[in-house]
Amino acid sequence: MIGVSRLALEIPGAHSLKEKRRVVKSIIQQVQHRFNVAIAETDGHAQWQFAEIGIACVSTSPQHADEMLRRVLQYIEEHLTEGYLLDYSTELIHVS
Repeated sequence: MIGVSRLALEIPGAHSLKEKRRVVKSIIQQVQHRFNVAIAETDGHAQWQFAEIGIACVSTSPQHADEMLRRVLQYIEEHLTEGYLLDYSTELIHVS
């Protein structure tokens, strides 16, 4: 089972790409350190107040994959002090 989430973030305090990258890099590093998931900025590279982050995990059960992604989402919402979550989607993909 592969779990995939896409998070759209707004970072209204960022007034340059450098400021946005600092915020995005910080949250990515925090998640990588705390959770066993793959995470990267997947879109919005040239927009200084918007970022899209992709997260993926592999698990033996859909419930575990969904729970892992929910915990990461909750962590990001709680620790993203310089921005906020605009939208998110989650997909569970069964691989045999």
